[in-house]
Amino acid sequence: MTAGADSFTRVFSLEATRPTAAEIAALAGILPRGTRLFLSAVPAQDFEQHVKLAALARQAGLEPVAHLPARRFVSAAQFNQVLARFRGEADLRAALVIAGDGAPQGPFADALALIRSGALQRADILDIGVTGYPEGHPQITDDRLAAAMHDKIAEGHGSGLKLQIVSQFSFAPGRILHWLRVLRAQGVLLPVRVGMAGPTSIPALLRFAKRCGVNGSLRGLMSGAAAGLLTGSVGPGRIIDALAAARDEIGDVAPHYFSFGGVVETARYAHEKAAIADAVTAS
Repeated sequence: MTAGADSFTRVFSLEATRPTAAEIAALAGILPRGTRLFLSAVPAQDFEQHVKLAALARQAGLEPVAHLPARRFVSAAQFNQVLARFRGEADLRAALVIAGDGAPQGPFADALALIRSGALQRADILDIGVTGYPEGHPQITDDRLAAAMHDKIAEGHGSGLKLQIVSQFSFAPGRILHWLRVLRAQGVLLPVRVGMAGPTSIPALLRFAKRCGVNGSLRGLMSGAAAGLLTGSVGPGRIIDALAAARDEIGDVAPHYFSFGGVVETARYAHEKAAIADAVTAS
């Protein structure tokens, strides 16, 4: 990893799916206080569990960032109640708004509808992430994605929200760089947390790539030398190097680590890279 890549890794965030209380306690012993821990919303987890995990993260000295899946809220009243609990029990200040899977169960069809509702602003949850897709979306055209991004930015900025982009993971540095350059050329200058997998076995990465429709990355993992390393483990080093080298043209970006190889192991990796960056800066 290059010296430029070292500086790029100083500030990062982590994403976890249903971490246990023991895992959150372990993270508190690894990560700096205030590190952002994004908490995925999965269908098997209800909002009660989601709030409790956010509260545990807050108690551990981390900054919880809850995923808010628009289509899972059955009513505006339920959305307001969930936000109130996040604020009251976890002092939630940041969230990632997403459409979520399946058909809408209530009045919210997409992330933009949550922003337009005004409920986030009333709950004083003003630090909001919106999603980005370096490899595109399997059901949405690039033009529609771009239009939706501009609509969310306009609505968010007009209603007092502080926005950032959090991207779907990719294993293809070239695709990520192209996507970032297109964003900047379109006038989208928001900070971007670039999704990448922490050190993970290749079989696990293949499973997640298939599940999430990251087809370009899937082809990349199966090509060349990677095809001969199916029992090995890979990390995001190539992506970090590529982004660090292009920082002058891609603006404000930071790593956002998906913990496919385990949240504690990913936290150790991220912390080690950040510690190296701090040492390089201090020398």
